[in-house]
Amino acid sequence: MAKTAQDVMQLIREQGIKMVDFKMVDINGQYRHVTIPAQNFTEATMTDGIGFDASNYGYAVVEKSDMVFIPDPATAQIDPFCEVSTLSMTGNAMIIDYPHNRPLDQYPRNIVLAAEQYMRDTGIADTMLILPEFEFYLFDDVAWKVAPNEIGMSLDAEQAHWNGDINGRGVIVPRQGHYHIAKPLDRTYECRSEMCLRMEEAGIPIKYHHPEVGGAGQFEIEPKLGEMSKMADATMLIKYIIHNTALKYGKSATFMPKPVYGEAGSGMHVHMLLLKDGEPVFSDDNGYSHLSQEAHWFMGGLLKHIHSLCAITNPSTNSFKRLVPGFEAPVTVGYATSNRSAVIRIPAYAKTPNMRRFELRNPDATCNPYFCYAALLMALKTRSTRTKTAGVPTTSTSTPSPTRRRPSCRGCPPRLTRRSTRWRPTTTILQRAASFPKRCSAASSPPSARSARRWPPFRIPRNLSATTTCKKLRASIGGPPSGGSPLCAPETTLRAARRAKENDHGTSPAGSDHRPARTAPRLRGGLRPRGRDKAHPADLPARAYLAGAS
Repeated sequence: MAKTAQDVMQLIREQGIKMVDFKMVDINGQYRHVTIPAQNFTEATMTDGIGFDASNYGYAVVEKSDMVFIPDPATAQIDPFCEVSTLSMTGNAMIIDYPHNRPLDQYPRNIVLAAEQYMRDTGIADTMLILPEFEFYLFDDVAWKVAPNEIGMSLDAEQAHWNGDINGRGVIVPRQGHYHIAKPLDRTYECRSEMCLRMEEAGIPIKYHHPEVGGAGQFEIEPKLGEMSKMADATMLIKYIIHNTALKYGKSATFMPKPVYGEAGSGMHVHMLLLKDGEPVFSDDNGYSHLSQEAHWFMGGLLKHIHSLCAITNPSTNSFKRLVPGFEAPVTVGYATSNRSAVIRIPAYAKTPNMRRFELRNPDATCNPYFCYAALLMALKTRSTRTKTAGVPTTSTSTPSPTRRRPSCRGCPPRLTRRSTRWRPTTTILQRAASFPKRCSAASSPPSARSARRWPPFRIPRNLSATTTCKKLRASIGGPPSGGSPLCAPETTLRAARRAKENDHGTSPAGSDHRPARTAPRLRGGLRPRGRDKAHPADLPARAYLAGAS
């Protein structure tokens, strides 16, 4: 493993590398990349970085979008999917500053590192190990069309049950009958085996792979437990390997949560456990399912904020088509041993103290893994907030008896709109120790319209984009606070700010240019803030910024 620029340059010479590829992560959790000739890689590359347009990544506005990417030499490895010999590296985004550049707090890798530091500061643990399960479909054909006069999509898998009349060889998998099925019905064994070998070569140890329930070609690859920050990088690399290996075999891989109606959906169940000084924090022989009180506090934090966490762990509208009864998807906000319908399952086979853990079942692979893992960790109940445990176990998918039912047992949010309206209760949890920044700092860029559509805290109302509207908003609340940046304006509603101004200067006389603020505007998606004095929480940071714009 390379540690310095000199190590990377030596690797380039030894392996005959022709190109050096830098992979970056955008706000959606997708890889973007830029490539330079190998002879252009020098020690200055590690300090000065590679310039890029951050507005296309969702991290800045077009008017102030210059940032630099600093590669991490520890991530250097040869890309097996490039015909030209290519060395690939990931790294961190930096804000251009003088005399030295500084890290971008909103960059996903930095958020994960901040969350881990917060965990260590609490003293409850120093290491979080996670194990995401990667479920996906492999299709032989995928097509869609969106036109002014036509819209539609089609997909096909040769072994799917709908091809029984045209397959010709009788190698057909029944609907929902694909779990652990063997050859000849397992048509992609070689493809998945090569995927796992590629992952092992990349330094990601694999536990196993197998066919999953969905008869239209659903599969699962499961790595071994790893540290959260390293596993977040590994998650991106695993998805990259799965997609590219599938194309090599003429297949199309998708992590879409519910690609086929009537078949099982694909999730990304996340197993979690904590260590302190190398010893397990979750193990207790006298606890329920041999889990400690700290494990129950952790589960309690997740259950308390589960609706809000879905905004990060289940970011697509298709995500909620998966969270329905009948397909082993989590539909009950509760926990239990071996119960796959509960949002938290405790594996019964994890018997040794070092392996005792629980599994959160609602996330799917459309999420940004860095945001997802950091948000789950931030739901941990610390010593100062241990006021609520996970309650009693959920024993079945049907309505449990009152004595066995968690008092606030609810279903997972079925719609994207319900997820959005429950964002506010979790913002404080996510912003502890600046793991999730409250807003852009004064020297960084304000949220862009592109990122506003993707990241709920930066959502901008549809009718607040015009310059004239910005001036009206500024006039109605008096501009930013004295000596402060408009980006650091307090997150208050327009009506509350107007009342504060009236208390300082008196009520505006008749005929004055000062007019009361209008009713809060309709937000994107048709939602309105609840109540007269309550603004939508996703609207607040953007409103604070726009109020100070000139």
